Amino acid sequence: MTDNRDILFEKANRCGIITLNRKKTLNALTYDMLASIAPQYRAWSDDIDIYCIVIRSADSRGFCAGGDLRAIYEWHERGQVDATLNHYGIEYKNNWALEKLKKPHISLIDGVVMGGGVGITFYGTHRVVGENTRFAMPEVGVGYFPDIGASYFLPRMPGQTGMYLALTGRAVGQADAFYLGFATHCIKADKFDSILAELCEAEPVDELLYRHHEDPGDAELPKLRPIIDRIFAAGSVEEIVDGLRAEQGEMAAWAHETADEIGRKSPVSLKVAFRQVREGAKLELDQALRLEYRIARRFLQGHEVYEGIRAALIDKDRKPNWNPASLEQVTLEMVDCYFAPLEEGELKLTDPFGSKLGPFSEPIR
Repeated sequence: MTDNRDILFEKANRCGIITLNRKKTLNALTYDMLASIAPQYRAWSDDIDIYCIVIRSADSRGFCAGGDLRAIYEWHERGQVDATLNHYGIEYKNNWALEKLKKPHISLIDGVVMGGGVGITFYGTHRVVGENTRFAMPEVGVGYFPDIGASYFLPRMPGQTGMYLALTGRAVGQADAFYLGFATHCIKADKFDSILAELCEAEPVDELLYRHHEDPGDAELPKLRPIIDRIFAAGSVEEIVDGLRAEQGEMAAWAHETADEIGRKSPVSLKVAFRQVREGAKLELDQALRLEYRIARRFLQGHEVYEGIRAALIDKDRKPNWNPASLEQVTLEMVDCYFAPLEEGELKLTDPFGSKLGPFSEPIR
């Protein structure tokens, strides 16, 4: 076993095991954690004894709360912009490495899985979720945007549910995670250890997980689909909010509460997220990751994300001073700047298990 405290790598018979071990932060991903994952994938990909790779949490409270936002804030305060940019560059390259990995990759997830935690699981072959799972992409609440390939996977979720999750940042449980396609199997968390033991013996993954899968019960999102699909299909964030506030009848309370929740998010983040979800429906994953790197650089060189982190994690006053303060003040030109090509070159993605993926500055179509 390799132990760098926060993330553990172990070869157990026919299985490579990654254990997230940063318990005090619900496994918030540091740069060092992220930087260690892809090299391990490469090593295990070349190891003929390794049948599959499993990623799990050492913390029963949750799988992964996302990226280490406190570290990002501290880098900003010290003027270490390059460190922040490198963090996200490594993260997106890891997403791509997982997409290209040719061995079974099984995530054993229970409790919180958000943001970056989604990124280290979503592109694997199997995502097992326990009964306590809370899946979310909450970035607009801290002045950022749904990244780690969300431009690709959110618009491919049923109806307008991806847009709904992007703009509200709401968390959903096991049944909804399965309905959305995030989860491939629903299995009680107390069976994870026995499943891992069987995987170490090279039990066929699909048969094993199918045998343990249980019906998660009724999901909530299918019941909300009529109103979500009707309102969140609108042509702008303003129209969505207006539609929610104008709702009458039995869904009025839900709609008004949802509008209030959106109203607490960063206006800039909301408009960027709206556009990325719309554009992402036309992009492949590699194109989406390159696009998100553009957007990430602009956010990390700006104000919103640091103000959002300050209000949520540093001062904890829950009173971010968004700038601009309203949706109406966020112009089309402002949003365009986040999507503009990078003069310093686009994110370079390569297949770590094979050939190079295109030139450095391949355009996003």
